[in-house]
Amino acid sequence: MIVRKVEELVGNEVLARDLTTWDYQTILPEEAVIRVDYIEKLKDLGIKEVCIHEEEESYESLILKTEIECSVKKKVKEILEKHTYKRNGNLKELSKTADNIISNILEKDQVVEKVYDIKQRNADIYEHSISICSLAILTALKLELPAEKIHDIGVACLLHDIGLRYQTHDFSNKSLDELPDYEVSEYKKHPIYGYSALEGENWLSEASKDIVLLHHERINGSGYPLKTRDISLECRIVSVCDAFDEMICGIGCKRIKVHEAVEYLKFYKNKQFDGKIVDTFLNFTAVYPVGTHVLTSEGEIGVVVGQNKDFQDRPILRIIKNRDGSNVKSEIIKDMVKVQNLFIEKVVG
Repeated sequence: MIVRKVEELVGNEVLARDLTTWDYQTILPEEAVIRVDYIEKLKDLGIKEVCIHEEEESYESLILKTEIECSVKKKVKEILEKHTYKRNGNLKELSKTADNIISNILEKDQVVEKVYDIKQRNADIYEHSISICSLAILTALKLELPAEKIHDIGVACLLHDIGLRYQTHDFSNKSLDELPDYEVSEYKKHPIYGYSALEGENWLSEASKDIVLLHHERINGSGYPLKTRDISLECRIVSVCDAFDEMICGIGCKRIKVHEAVEYLKFYKNKQFDGKIVDTFLNFTAVYPVGTHVLTSEGEIGVVVGQNKDFQDRPILRIIKNRDGSNVKSEIIKDMVKVQNLFIEKVVG
């Protein structure tokens, strides 16, 4: 899957995710073929980007299987929407959902040893919640946290942005620096709204509730809403995963590329984020996910088709364009761990 600008579409691309408006009205469903006559209509609707399937064969490694992720997203969306409008008692079902995600992650062979493809995508708070749930659980597993703490983290991640459900502003792919002060203030209240909504849920642990309240706090006290430095290990894990995933899907910020989000975490390691957690997180995160198009130091264009353990910034490339811009006629695979004088100059497209 890759995010493609609508103006770059040529027709017959296949959607990898439902195409929705900011308030979750479906325009085109997942797996729909984008016909040529749809493209102008999408532009008229103000749709700037879509998620489409990649054509190239690749060796993508995902934390959750796609069918599991879709099933969980549907469940989480259904539960949270019912709670927002009817305040029913179904939230407790998310405890089982978190356990389901943990079980599916643990089913994978060598789950802690792999490098995973975490991709830039459109803003969706349900998908975001499932993504950081997976990321935080995997980070906690690598840090060898006890099972009960991993469960608390998983449930909290599914609920962490429930406070955004009570807000009417659209914060997708917008930098807070560009918004009016009252909108920024409102956005920064969402952890409080979320905590208030969950405070009376007796089935939810205090550790999970704290994560909902404190997931935007930073170790140097620069976060919000309390500007506290007193943050549990579980909260610090979720804050790293949340910050990363927000950047690559554009929730409360402008969306950026995965390699840029990686550099952000590296820069703020031991400043805003716990350094050990950042290192643990980046140890399984591919800097250039499968499907990323890159310009190499040899002037060729390559597409990432696989990853190398312990060398997250040196993937396996399939070269698709020669240095003169012509298409490659026969398959050329370059493993950047084996071709040591080859470097990635920049991400293209």
